[in-house]
Amino acid sequence: MTDLDLAAVRAFVTAVDEGQFGYAAAVLGLTQQAVSKRIAKLEGQLGVSLFDRASSGSVVSAAGKRVLPHARSLLEIAADTVVAARPETRPLRIAVQSEREAAADLVRYYADRHPEADIELVIGTAFRSGRDALLNGRVDATFARPYGGPRRLPSGIGIVAALVDPWHLLVGKKHPLAGRPAVTPADIVPYPSWAPGASVPSEWADYYGDWAEFSGITILTGREPGGEPEREDDRARGLFGKSGVLDRIAASDSLSMFAAAGLHLPWHPHIRRLPVLDPTPAYPYALLWSTADPHPAAPDLIDHVRDNYSADILADCWIPESDRAIFQP
Repeated sequence: MTDLDLAAVRAFVTAVDEGQFGYAAAVLGLTQQAVSKRIAKLEGQLGVSLFDRASSGSVVSAAGKRVLPHARSLLEIAADTVVAARPETRPLRIAVQSEREAAADLVRYYADRHPEADIELVIGTAFRSGRDALLNGRVDATFARPYGGPRRLPSGIGIVAALVDPWHLLVGKKHPLAGRPAVTPADIVPYPSWAPGASVPSEWADYYGDWAEFSGITILTGREPGGEPEREDDRARGLFGKSGVLDRIAASDSLSMFAAAGLHLPWHPHIRRLPVLDPTPAYPYALLWSTADPHPAAPDLIDHVRDNYSADILADCWIPESDRAIFQP
């Protein structure tokens, strides 16, 4: 049996996630040549080509798509092994859904003011949520909506309100609403809104469903608006990416997309960001952690989050009724 090189496995997964060898090299702190050599070594060990090379770049091969989920699992198991071996020194592992979202900014804000804190930020995906990572024991805490989703939170999970992030509406410059200084839900009703990632059963998909029921706005999901559900290998197949989604919105004269005010999106010259009023939908994030075996550093983070939660933001906002007891006591 061949012993796989974890560094080569990490280079392969990072190249897939970043889309280019050069970007992967920057993330890993290597040269592009070193990334290429590591991937070539893994291909030699496996006896398959993981990428199809072309003049326009490299695309994950059919074999690479088969290998990818197993490669991710190997890296997760390796990380868990290191954590298990050094429980007394391991960092506080905190999951967020995206490094671009407000919850990630909250963690960075905390870390800047607590330089002694040893924190590892774990980034989830639509298919591997922070709640799942917490319940599976892969992280010590996560920032996520506490309600909704296919897997109800069990007893033994601590919950404290962390932040609510108001939503804006994104439209292209040719959209009928593009010239408005702000819009109401009633203004949006005639035009469908696309929610990439919301075809995956999750707490955020349920939030979209609650918002659609309350507002009457048509929410489309799928790889294409109203199309087939997303799949976990879509990123490897080049079907995911914030820039591509924004291009689709920018080119449409009817399609829109909701985006949180705290979400850092790539700049686009033809996208207009409109405040939504009367009411403003806002996505609720809570800090969740296991009360059975909390990390020693968790209490300081919990106190910080509790002390800095701004409930006043909810004055003109809408959140699902199920969340109100926690976020609007």
